[in-house]
Amino acid sequence: MTVVATAAALSLPISFSKSPKFNFKKSVKVGFRVFAVFGEEGAIERKSGWQTLFDVEDPRTKVPQSKGKFLDANQALEVARNDIQYCDWRARQDVLTIMHLHEKVVEVLNPLARNYKSIGTMKKELAELQGELAEAHKQVHKSEARVSTALDKLAYMEELVHDRLLQDRNTAELDSPSTSPGTSRQSHDSITRRSPKKSLNVSGPVEPYHPRLKNFWYPVAFSSDLRDDTMIPFDCFEEPWVLFRGKDGNPGCIRNTCAHRACPLHLGSVNDGRVQCPYHGWEYSTDGKCEKMPSTRLLNVKIKSLPCFEKEGMIWVWPGNDPPAANLPSLQPPPGFQIHAELVIEIPVEHGLLLDNLLDLAHAPFTHTSTFAKGWSVPSLVKFLTPASGLQGYWDPYPIDMEFRPPCMVLSTIGISKPGKLEGQTTRECSTHLHQLHVCLPSTRHKTRLLYRMSLDFAPILKHIPFMHYLWRHFAEQVLNEDLRLVIGQQERMLNGENIWNMPVSYDKLGVRYRLWRNAVEEGAKQLPFSKSN
Repeated sequence: MTVVATAAALSLPISFSKSPKFNFKKSVKVGFRVFAVFGEEGAIERKSGWQTLFDVEDPRTKVPQSKGKFLDANQALEVARNDIQYCDWRARQDVLTIMHLHEKVVEVLNPLARNYKSIGTMKKELAELQGELAEAHKQVHKSEARVSTALDKLAYMEELVHDRLLQDRNTAELDSPSTSPGTSRQSHDSITRRSPKKSLNVSGPVEPYHPRLKNFWYPVAFSSDLRDDTMIPFDCFEEPWVLFRGKDGNPGCIRNTCAHRACPLHLGSVNDGRVQCPYHGWEYSTDGKCEKMPSTRLLNVKIKSLPCFEKEGMIWVWPGNDPPAANLPSLQPPPGFQIHAELVIEIPVEHGLLLDNLLDLAHAPFTHTSTFAKGWSVPSLVKFLTPASGLQGYWDPYPIDMEFRPPCMVLSTIGISKPGKLEGQTTRECSTHLHQLHVCLPSTRHKTRLLYRMSLDFAPILKHIPFMHYLWRHFAEQVLNEDLRLVIGQQERMLNGENIWNMPVSYDKLGVRYRLWRNAVEEGAKQLPFSKSN
């Protein structure tokens, strides 16, 4: 689903890393940072204004000298990188040569200089400069070709090294359990322990939600969407509700049905911290009490309300009958991340099916062939590594840490080496990251309210680009639509009696654990499986 969805969007509209195909002319125009050098034999004098751009050492002085005839994989990669640095250095010197020659042309054509030179002398000098400029332009084109070839070579070598490292890693894991550098760093003896298979049967019409599943705090909206004069209608466990802010500015949640004639309250307005019904003007406070009845005597009327709380930019409700838990979980992104997008999308599938999809990454190279996974190779083996008693872990070979947070949240941190690409073995090996939160609120048995939040630990400038949220929504919906056509098909078959968890395999581990957790909640288990206390 939208896990890793927006990774594909990060290459637009601004690139913050080297492009796979290096465009030298564009680089000069927009002022990219370079590893280029100026200082080869015959170097020309530079103007102080360009000092910062060109005044670095010749990269050839830093090339490591390899002893022996053969190079290992890492040495070969280093040689390729040095080739690229030298090509870039050479190209920068060519450009500086052109700049210098252009200055000479201006100098020759200067009105003051013309007073002291004959026409013949000037023609001769201009002809010589034109020849030098033509030669310099040829050198630039050659440098572009060299850089492009070197980058292609580096990409090919990196792919070979990646395949070799993956093969070595998989071989090592057959002999000893692997440790996770991402979300879970506990001892992984349990990874190699084979737990007995538990049967799952998710088939037939969706049963009414069990009351025990309601006894949790559920995020239902982002704080930024609820202003003092607005309301947010939503469904939760097949009941209609409406959010609004009271006189004190705190959010309240009441049933979205007027006690008088069952009119939807969200069609009305918020007046002085009360919701006014659009039919006859009855007004309700955040606790559901009717405080105003125009044109008639005030009666003691109260509609149902839910415990409502605001924390860390999200609004939560407790739809269950049990007393609310004292603490709300934190869904904040990790330190160093900034929130870039908050989206709310209504999905026409049961929330468990949507969670099944979000907790699965093995489908990406087959389903998302037009968006973020376009061109991905299919790994020989996909695994989700996690402790025996946990709902979190990390994907191998994808650099993604993931966690299911009860009752309906999925958090993931994705390592991004290049905009729009997933690279590296673990999240720690990637310099930039994307963090995602998916909240799958059970609206009805056939509809989910999806709250999606995306955070980045790089590119803060994107927050200030106008209309950027429209771009994020566009990419999220593109990825979502690739999933929906499959999940809706699953739902249709499930309703007709097919078991959508008929034959789980190893990479289904996190989805299976979510189903087992949910079954235990509905059955009233005293100790829930995979809890941290286990």
